[in-house]
Amino acid sequence: MTITFDSYGRRRIVNLVMTLAAFAAVGLALLPLVSILYTATVRGLPALGPGFLTDQTPLPCSGSACPHGGIGPAIEGTLILISLASLISVPIGLMTGIFLSEYGSNTAGRTVRFLTDVMTGVPSIVVGIFTYTLFLYAANAGYIQFDYIHSAISGAFAISVIMIPIVARTTDEALRLVPTSTREAGLALGLPQWVVVSRIVLSSGRTAVVTGVLLGLSRAAGETAPLLVTALGSLFLFRQVNAPIGALPLTIYQLGLSPYSNWIDDAWGAALVLVVMMLLINIGARVALKYGGPRGSTR
Repeated sequence: MTITFDSYGRRRIVNLVMTLAAFAAVGLALLPLVSILYTATVRGLPALGPGFLTDQTPLPCSGSACPHGGIGPAIEGTLILISLASLISVPIGLMTGIFLSEYGSNTAGRTVRFLTDVMTGVPSIVVGIFTYTLFLYAANAGYIQFDYIHSAISGAFAISVIMIPIVARTTDEALRLVPTSTREAGLALGLPQWVVVSRIVLSSGRTAVVTGVLLGLSRAAGETAPLLVTALGSLFLFRQVNAPIGALPLTIYQLGLSPYSNWIDDAWGAALVLVVMMLLINIGARVALKYGGPRGSTR
């Protein structure tokens, strides 16, 4: 007995096979994320307690009777670092993105766009070494004190270098989504171009711009490598800007490599907090971009 298929039957079979292959690929792509979430939840949830987010890191100890502290200094340090980094990177990134969108249709604009793309792909450890070397040269030249080489300032500077190209490129793409007719309407009213850009174009794309800033923050807040050679890390609360400072990624790295059971448990708890923080920031950014982004076509 021979089974034959007409062209319509073959198309349905091919469509079914490709659909199943697409779902299988999605499942494989989601497998690492689900695995990370599951492991972080199972290992980190028991460490969470009433004072886990505010208490200081406990003394190292091994055994069932060891005290468990918290990650207060790490959370405080992360907030301080991203705040300082935002003060540096957001204005520079916004101005660069505005230049690329409004004045970048020339050789200079193409060059800047290429350099921002290159900076986006630079390994973060290279950014950390660059920042360390820059601060070391500045200290040797007498421009700054040696305390600033490993400090909150150097850590924030390293994070800002990572954030600047992300903010610049997302701002560029967001402003390019604003229709050309919007710009032309402002210019037709006799407004200067800088007023059109600052009051109309930037206002129309503000949601997407804010989304880009949030994505840059989420990327920078999870970096460990540049902070290893700049902020250095600390298990104590913030004291001053020219002293080492803690951060969630650094705390996870330092506590996770220790041989002490209570530190390892706190490291898993900090990992869970960091993963949830990154998920919330990214989900919030995607939702804001979907429901509040600019409407219209590009130029």
